[in-house]
Amino acid sequence: MQQIQNDFLTVQISEHGAELQSIHDINTNTERLWQADPAVWGRRAPVLFPIVGMLHNDTYTYQGKSYHLGRHGFARDRDFTVIRKTDDEIVFELTDDAESHKVYPFAFQLRIRYALLGNLLKVRYYVTNPSADKPLWFSVGGHPAFNTGADPAGGQNYLRFAPKKSRITIPLGANGESDFEHRTLAPTDVDLAITPELFAKDALIYELAGENTLSLRQEDSDHRVELTVKDAPYIGVWSQYPKTGPFVALEPWWGIADSVGTDGELTHKVGMHQLAPGEQFTAKYRIGIF
Repeated sequence: MQQIQNDFLTVQISEHGAELQSIHDINTNTERLWQADPAVWGRRAPVLFPIVGMLHNDTYTYQGKSYHLGRHGFARDRDFTVIRKTDDEIVFELTDDAESHKVYPFAFQLRIRYALLGNLLKVRYYVTNPSADKPLWFSVGGHPAFNTGADPAGGQNYLRFAPKKSRITIPLGANGESDFEHRTLAPTDVDLAITPELFAKDALIYELAGENTLSLRQEDSDHRVELTVKDAPYIGVWSQYPKTGPFVALEPWWGIADSVGTDGELTHKVGMHQLAPGEQFTAKYRIGIF
């Protein structure tokens, strides 16, 4: 277990999956990250790579060969190496190996940087193609889950979007695939009350443009958690159902689940990124604790 800290926050991250384990608010002495009750959902903030969401039948095809790859990819279940660390910053790295090539035939380098700045935790992904002659196809995303009802004096939990405007929402089909044909306009210009039934059809998925902030709040409380992202094309909002727990995941995505009617070819998958040899992709978001 690794730890970074400043005067506002103490953050713990596991080498396994480079996954956040704790965001402790020093000023209020409260834990803001979901603590992985295995009876409800046994993860806290998995890293999604090299895909986001699910593949049809957990299978894709590349250059005529089929590969089996589970939901959200394998990075969340692999051990990362710490390559740099200070009191308030840490960088993890995962690279391809013989095991990853069985399900994902690409050379890659994935680095994840966690850094504290005041009451902000800044997260950045660096994906590099180290190959001398082959492209790299991938998606990447975050999945941090936050405690709701953290303030005992607070009331109803709700989600607020900024800027206040409507956004396109993408429903999920019966098999969990993205149903782009039935996109609709969602009223994200008003606060969204958090209830278990909100997630009866799995995650709420929104298309994004520009900078967006999603904040989890409680009535009658001054405290909140904010996630801000500038360049993600999608964000997922999710909690477990029908099992329920006091958490909501805010998930910035640079990728998305297979679309309804997919042909299974990786290079046709919506949300995939291609890197030429030697190229690097970066993505970032920040978590604010208030």
